[in-house]
Amino acid sequence: MTSGSVVRLDTNGKDVHEEGRLLRSEGPARLVELPGGVPAWAVADAATLRMLLTDPRVSKDPRAHWTAWREGRIGEDWPLLIWVSVRNMFTTYGADHRRLRSLVSKAFTPRQVEAMRPVVEQITTELLDRLERAGGGPVDLREEFAYPLPVEVICRLFGVPADRRAALRSVVDTVFDTTVTGARAQENALELYEIMRGLVADKTANPGNDLTSALITARAEDASRLDADELVDTLILMLTAGHETTVNLLDHAVTALLTHPGQLAGVLRGDHTWAAVIEETLRWQAPVPYLPLRYAVEDIALDDGTIIGEGEAILAAYAAAGRDPAEHGDTAGEFDLSREDKQHLAFGHGVHFCMGAPLARLEAAIALPALFARFPGLRLAVDPAELATVPSFLSNGHAAIPALLGAREEPVT
Repeated sequence: MTSGSVVRLDTNGKDVHEEGRLLRSEGPARLVELPGGVPAWAVADAATLRMLLTDPRVSKDPRAHWTAWREGRIGEDWPLLIWVSVRNMFTTYGADHRRLRSLVSKAFTPRQVEAMRPVVEQITTELLDRLERAGGGPVDLREEFAYPLPVEVICRLFGVPADRRAALRSVVDTVFDTTVTGARAQENALELYEIMRGLVADKTANPGNDLTSALITARAEDASRLDADELVDTLILMLTAGHETTVNLLDHAVTALLTHPGQLAGVLRGDHTWAAVIEETLRWQAPVPYLPLRYAVEDIALDDGTIIGEGEAILAAYAAAGRDPAEHGDTAGEFDLSREDKQHLAFGHGVHFCMGAPLARLEAAIALPALFARFPGLRLAVDPAELATVPSFLSNGHAAIPALLGAREEPVT
């Protein structure tokens, strides 16, 4: 590993944007220390990150290309182990990645995503009705709206029974909680695998019209396309990371509009589109600030002379890249719907681009206008400075969003 000081990342993720600014100020890539003392190169420069995400010399397979893993230096008690130990499209390279991605990609074609619109609209209406019945006191918009919508959508897509969803939520939250001990992370992984294997057993015995059943059928027809471990690990990927991005997208879009009332008024007047709200939110508040891990297949020389050595780990710093002044100017740290260039890397880039991105955008495009149409008097119930973040540097969201709904707008007769 290249010599020099190493930055220890804040596992609480209390200020990922200030941390990202500091990383950017020190070059395109900076050595950081992950939980457990594991080193990695954090790439916070947007242009460098975009280049590395499409570079064939960068892999996501630790078994083949991470020296620390191959030498047995990553223990079973490493708090982030499940992020790299699973065997699915998230942690594969080359032909294996293409094979696994092709099995799931059919569920996220434009046609299939659009077919989910009535489901998303129904769930959105049900959640808004529930909020309306809550009365005039403060409600938690993350708990009652931003969180349940994506979870319900992904659970219906994969056929997760209602009685398993609470347990699933608990383990997913712990996967993203980067303050837990290694022992707690191990316990949580066991719970997660128990839930997923139980789901596979249920769907094998009683298949349905859902993606879990489709994957089981694909394996039964040709086991070479998907082995038993890959099946379970694919479900882990889709049912964990598969909803976190959308939860935090909704969370930050709502809070951004509530803390920028002039821009909210512009959206409601039609000066800005809801698509603009979604893309600027993704740029300004990347739902996943850092994403572990990638690995250098061979030595990679960056423009400033930095060498990422063969077998070394790379950490994508999406939140920092989204606010890179080199791409977005001096106002990169501001939420601005009039910004002409809203490009971002929040969904990744290249062959590992998030296949669920169209579904996330559809959910936000339905949920956000519906929320503000139903509750035109919506406002925060606390000072914005009081909004605490979730304890994680892998998830960028609020612990709670206390809000007052205001009166429902009655139609003009």
